[in-house]
Amino acid sequence: MVKFLIGVAPLALIASGVSAQTLPAQAAVTGTTSDPADTDPATADPVAADGDQANASGDVVVLGFGQSRQVQTVTAADLDRLTPGTSPLKAISKLPGVNFQSADPFGAYEWSTSISLRGFSQNQLGFTLDGVPLGDMSYGPTNGLHISRAIISENIAATTVAQGAGALGTASTSNLGGTIQFTSRAPSETAGLAASGTYGSNDTVRAFVRADSGDVGGGLKGYLSYAYLTTDKWKGYGTQRQHQANAKVVKDFGGRGSITGFFNFSDRRENDYQDLSLDIIRRRGYYNDNITNDYPLAILYAKQATNGAAAAAYRQANGSLTGFTPPYAGVANGLPSGITLDDGYYDAAGLRRDYLGGITFDATLTDALSLTSTSYYHHNKGQGSWITPYNPTMAGAPNADGTPITNPAPLSFRTTEYSLDRAGTIARLALTTGINRLELTGWYESNTLHQARRLYGMTDTATPNRNARDFQRNPMSTTWNGKYDTETLQYSVGDTLDIGRLTINGGWKGVRVRNQANVLAGSLARGRIQSEDWFLPQVGAVLHLGNQAEVFASYTENMRAFIAAATAPPFSITQTAFNSVRNTVRPEKSKTAEGGVRVRSGGLQLSAVGYYIDFSDRLLTYSIGTAIQGLPPTLNNVGGVESYGAEVSAFYRLTPAFSALASYSYNHATYQQTVRDGQGNLLSQAGRYVVGQPQNMVKGELVYDDSRFFGRVGADYMSKRYYTYLNDQSVAGRVLVDASIGYRFPEAWGGFAIEGSVTNLTDKKYIATVGTGGFVASDPQGTFQTLLTGAPRQWFVTLKKGF
Repeated sequence: MVKFLIGVAPLALIASGVSAQTLPAQAAVTGTTSDPADTDPATADPVAADGDQANASGDVVVLGFGQSRQVQTVTAADLDRLTPGTSPLKAISKLPGVNFQSADPFGAYEWSTSISLRGFSQNQLGFTLDGVPLGDMSYGPTNGLHISRAIISENIAATTVAQGAGALGTASTSNLGGTIQFTSRAPSETAGLAASGTYGSNDTVRAFVRADSGDVGGGLKGYLSYAYLTTDKWKGYGTQRQHQANAKVVKDFGGRGSITGFFNFSDRRENDYQDLSLDIIRRRGYYNDNITNDYPLAILYAKQATNGAAAAAYRQANGSLTGFTPPYAGVANGLPSGITLDDGYYDAAGLRRDYLGGITFDATLTDALSLTSTSYYHHNKGQGSWITPYNPTMAGAPNADGTPITNPAPLSFRTTEYSLDRAGTIARLALTTGINRLELTGWYESNTLHQARRLYGMTDTATPNRNARDFQRNPMSTTWNGKYDTETLQYSVGDTLDIGRLTINGGWKGVRVRNQANVLAGSLARGRIQSEDWFLPQVGAVLHLGNQAEVFASYTENMRAFIAAATAPPFSITQTAFNSVRNTVRPEKSKTAEGGVRVRSGGLQLSAVGYYIDFSDRLLTYSIGTAIQGLPPTLNNVGGVESYGAEVSAFYRLTPAFSALASYSYNHATYQQTVRDGQGNLLSQAGRYVVGQPQNMVKGELVYDDSRFFGRVGADYMSKRYYTYLNDQSVAGRVLVDASIGYRFPEAWGGFAIEGSVTNLTDKKYIATVGTGGFVASDPQGTFQTLLTGAPRQWFVTLKKGF
């Protein structure tokens, strides 16, 4: 049962005055975040003019001056220049050290989106929205939700990236590597209406509207907004559709603080693209996809595979149908030969419905003492669907309306179903005395996840009896079903000492995460496990050299807690395997050291940083016994990863209207131990590069905006990426170019703006995302399906007003 917590700030604070830290709609912010529960111990940028300069110039990127860590911020002005609906993750992909991958032009198709920092994958990073934890933003919602559903992109004021280590009080138990903090837009002081409409490739239609109340009296203001997106897939058949609504209300008590309430809703339903292998791409081409437009063909595929004599012989020889080529010779409709059962399934989809709400009290208790408290609640209902030819429908299985199926299909509808309820409170107490600032933070969250794998019956008819974009009813069978509870407790103590040219900050955090699994059906593990470390230190310093130059350095230790879910270790293994490791397996940990220099001169900002990361207790699931012993696969600590590298970035405002941004990143991340399973098979080898991570990235962008005409062009280079632990298979590097151009009409003409944008301007054919199906030790034939191709050139036209 989820416990809903009221903020720790007493109700008396309402009378005395409380406030939430927020940002103006188009404000450029400094490297310091205004996230109320996610602040660096050095909460104020020592270079006081930084924010003023950014606001005055309209800079869309600020390089973190005054921070003891590598911290960089992209403002709302940057998202405003991208195609409406574009993910804020794509907006920060221009920053050094950020590896973002997506198969769609918006960067919002969740199955394909993947982001990593300095060799750490997405589930090893931390994410927050206004301090509220988003978990690790995994596709299967187990401890949070994705930013593409948490808030409408037009309502994001800033996105701050800490490439190496997040702030001490970050509400995250997954941030081995860096953190990404999203800050929402504050309600406007004046009443107004903002709206936009977009049309483009693949019949894309996107609409957005936001109504601001302005200050209606006594500091009370708010806004209500709605966004709608529908687009056909750029290859294959199917649609991707999303409804979103955001509401925010602020009661401002002036210098004494404010109260902020928020509510966000999202309903996203999207047909999936087919996961590909190098072999499928070679045989079937870049545009190969599911066969969603041809249900009879999907039925034929499954019949050939399950009933044909050749299939029976293949199954007897190989134990499965994977890679089987159906015997199409002589088939009346002339189906091509050389097609495997996995080349194209009938359909797959992802459904997510989310409600996120909360309230923030921010009280200035005295001139020296402040208290901020945010309480939140999140509910998710989700379903991942796959119509599979590997499980035929049983005769008599129920249809969606409960009636028995009399003509069962040789395939079935498989789901992974989610019901997530989590609630928590984050609080921060800050005391400033002279040159010293002390901060204490606390975070408690209770999370209950119901997760199940089910099969639903399909009919052998000309058209399917179930739609992949609908939540399903009346299952044929349940493979597994469980209830997973997570209790998180975290605190931190941080101190900042400002002694003129030198600012020193340090502190530590403590974390305890308790996981419990109760299995209602199936053979997966049940029981309890705990992640705990009450002392994870962080220390940093900034030395201001004068002439707007500074050097900085920091050291941080972090831990990634276990996850309670059927689809993630340690509960995704058998009971026997879990019992054997529950008292010995350790959570993953990291130690990060970084240092660098920042320089600012006129319109030029420069930043250079070097780092070293020691990642220990890497977790891997494999069998520790020989085949004849019949032992199940277990979760194992298999050593560590060493990562070092450098990042250089430069932002230059050549004229008031023209600016340029460039960055280069080098990351050398390698496994430190050789690992073999119980049968002697090589699983990973010391010295091999970490999967999914490019070693070199180069990004550049030119922006012009004279308040009437505006435009941008950006280029993004990424070197090759391995998808096997032994580095015997990789995907090639690529360069992507995006561009946009627009014009703002005078107010006398209505104050409208029109913008045209193009993604993948050069129409590059490339592999976008690697690892959608996980990673393997070796893939010599290139048959492992874990790749997604990227969208070809796409165009969009937007008409907007009020931005």
